[in-house]
Amino acid sequence: MKKILMMLWAALCLQATAQTAKEVQADFQQRFKNSVCTHPQEALKLAKTPQERDALQFLYAYMDWPDVTDYTPQFMLDNARLALQTRTGFPWGKQIPDREWQHFVLPIRVNNEHLDSFRIKTYEVLRKRVRYMNWHDAALEVNHWCHSVMTYRPSDARTSSPLASMRTTTGRCGEESTLAVSALRAVGIPARQVYTPRWAHTDDNHAWVEAYVDGKWQFLGACEPAAELNIAWFNQPAARGMLMNTTVMGRYQGEEQILQQYPLQTTINVTNNYAPVERRSVRIVDAEGRKVRDAKVRFGLYNYAEFYTLYSTQSNARGEASLICGKGDLLVWAAKDGRYGFAKVSPNQGKHPTEIRLTHKAGDRFETDLTLTPPPVSNNYPKVSPEAEALNNKRLAQEDAQRMKWPSVWPSEKKVEEIGEVLHYDVARLQPLFKASEGNFMALYNVLEHFNQEKKICVLSKNFTQKEFVLHVLESLTAKDLRDFNEKVIINHIEQIEKQLSTSIAKKVGDEDFQRNLYYVLCPRISTEELTPWRTELAQTVETIRTFTHTDEQVAAIMQKLNGVKTDTTPASRFVPQAPATVLSSQQASATSKGICFVALCRTLGIPARRDEVTSNFQYWYGEWKTVDFGPTQAAANSQLSNLALSYSPRRFMENPSYYSHFSLSRLENGLPKLQGYDENATWEETFKKGVEVERGDYLLTSGTRLADGSVLCHISVFPVTADTTVPLIMREDSSQVSVIGSFNAENIYHDLEEAKEKSVLSTTGRGYFIVGLLKANNEPSTHILHDIEASRAELESWGRTILMLFPTAAEYDSFMKCRSEFPNLPKNLRFGIDSKQQVANDLFGSGLTQSPERPVVIIGDTFNRVVFFSQGYTIGMGQQLTKTIGKL
Repeated sequence: MKKILMMLWAALCLQATAQTAKEVQADFQQRFKNSVCTHPQEALKLAKTPQERDALQFLYAYMDWPDVTDYTPQFMLDNARLALQTRTGFPWGKQIPDREWQHFVLPIRVNNEHLDSFRIKTYEVLRKRVRYMNWHDAALEVNHWCHSVMTYRPSDARTSSPLASMRTTTGRCGEESTLAVSALRAVGIPARQVYTPRWAHTDDNHAWVEAYVDGKWQFLGACEPAAELNIAWFNQPAARGMLMNTTVMGRYQGEEQILQQYPLQTTINVTNNYAPVERRSVRIVDAEGRKVRDAKVRFGLYNYAEFYTLYSTQSNARGEASLICGKGDLLVWAAKDGRYGFAKVSPNQGKHPTEIRLTHKAGDRFETDLTLTPPPVSNNYPKVSPEAEALNNKRLAQEDAQRMKWPSVWPSEKKVEEIGEVLHYDVARLQPLFKASEGNFMALYNVLEHFNQEKKICVLSKNFTQKEFVLHVLESLTAKDLRDFNEKVIINHIEQIEKQLSTSIAKKVGDEDFQRNLYYVLCPRISTEELTPWRTELAQTVETIRTFTHTDEQVAAIMQKLNGVKTDTTPASRFVPQAPATVLSSQQASATSKGICFVALCRTLGIPARRDEVTSNFQYWYGEWKTVDFGPTQAAANSQLSNLALSYSPRRFMENPSYYSHFSLSRLENGLPKLQGYDENATWEETFKKGVEVERGDYLLTSGTRLADGSVLCHISVFPVTADTTVPLIMREDSSQVSVIGSFNAENIYHDLEEAKEKSVLSTTGRGYFIVGLLKANNEPSTHILHDIEASRAELESWGRTILMLFPTAAEYDSFMKCRSEFPNLPKNLRFGIDSKQQVANDLFGSGLTQSPERPVVIIGDTFNRVVFFSQGYTIGMGQQLTKTIGKL
């Protein structure tokens, strides 16, 4: 009887709360009952078994709308068939519960990447690699394969597809985790991308992977294999995290807390898998203290000089809202009907919610100081045996060597010179294009070779040789575009520009007009959409609009077309852009995708158009930039502009505060802040000292000084802009920040690589202050530290003291040297060594500064054996932290 009960329980677990075919069918029918898009019905007709039909119905019922319109039914069927094969093709396939298979194996999409044929093209490769392994070892092995094809490198916000990432061998954490989740799902292991929107202790975010292995969710660093599951460089940062979440396709009902239940997706809270948590509650009241229902409530975490929204919700009938999160400070902002208020909400608040009064209104002017503290350091770092660690490091080195074989065949500068001479292109302009294209170099070569005629053309009233024009279009693309563009798409754009925008008479075109035409007419890139041949796909629509001769008439005709397209207002946890052509053909799109289509139509007609990076508004040029409106998220069209300047008194090591690092500007829209997206290289002196043009309205200026322990000295000010305005930028200081916090023996011995001998730290640094770091090869936090030190090269060289960076073994140093060229701008006073006797590590890890042996570690010490700065693990802005501390010594 006991055995029978256990079998019944196991069977129930395998079916636990998966969505039933009846539920899915109801959602499918409701979604498409009035749709003109025929892809879902075509896909179901292709299905040959009930299982295929059920899988396709689930996918189409809950996939993002652009996935419905932009990908073929056959593509969806091929992926569904492979997902079904995993149930019988792997030893663990039959052990996967229906719920976990349905939500975490079957779906193709991981994030907001372009969907590609990754599962189709890699299924057999991965199957052969893991088919005889157990479930646990297969998960580790898949991650080793991922490391052999991809490693970490920062990049822009657009998420490359898995195959594109493989082609370039690098990507940011969101792209690494997209690849790793896709690879695990390809072999039938349920996987999901875990995302911390922002860290609490340092300025950045991170994404990694959870895999469902042996009946439970376990984590791993994507493309960063460790010797065991649940071990990664981010163990300690995650233990200090405030929120970790993941987005699940469909109406998922698991054990995790549901943050948001959307029609197509479920966002769940997985923070308690990593960090101590508690419920943080607020009560929204009006000026008279009466509860406010349906107020918009944002739980914000200070990061990159703004209060980033971790979680957005509405107050309930009691005026309350809450979030289960880590034990650090939050700023909760609430608004309704133009009235707003905010409050700092700290841990251990007790039983009573923190009250937020909606007392502020448009036109108010006020400021306040806030000191924000992250969760405390936790020693959450599991141990593995030295033998397992050594074996894993050996494999990492082998995988590095395997991965580097592909970049070794990318064209050298000499080869690019030969290409330029053969194809008769300007070699000086080819060099940066080929360097940026990396593994996509053949696509670039094929575009150049395709346009190999010696002819002159006139486009938008400017004369070019065809080859010069081709280079202009290629140079308008981003570095990531060059790494993953499809050659047929770019060739199509260039040919269509020649066909559609050629003019017979050239006239003088000023530099400003030319640059505007280059980036806002000729460029194929609009926002974060996948590049498509939209000039051809929209040609027929454009021809009907081209009959109008004036720009304002053509724009009005475009708006009439797009106003006839149904605006998809389905709430979602992410934005996936839709191709411009399918916006019109499907007659349904989000407001943002309609805006992208607007820009594409304008550019096809030769009208400069863009999505403004600062405001995110869609605009066209007609003597000035004019804004168009596609929905409630758009600002009021063409509101009046005024100049906003920031006054600031420079001080040492804070001469020129940077946007995002030190301050940010948000516009208040209906009482809620909307960050203004200035360039990441914007600074006070270059951008805000003389002022920037902004739409009139209310603004929030946020500034902060992050201390070595991760806490922040923040200042916020709210003010109206009704005319040209100057407001002060205040950067708070803490004179007690630098103090003796521990000890370090400067007589510790290490192996110096410049002198090729064992020597003491003191004999290298001489008397005075110095910096010592313990790094790891193939380690994202260590990579961040070196890049951040590069960014502060001038200040650190001016300081002149020794910066000593040590690797634990010669093998790790050799592994690092394979990537040494990625750090060309390290300070001259930085030198590398090997902690050959582990004296430095043993001293630091036994000093009481930390109880964890995690690397990287960076200290500032002196030859009196005093430590005045200590940082461990993942952090951003290390160069600035060091120079700020040095400036106070």
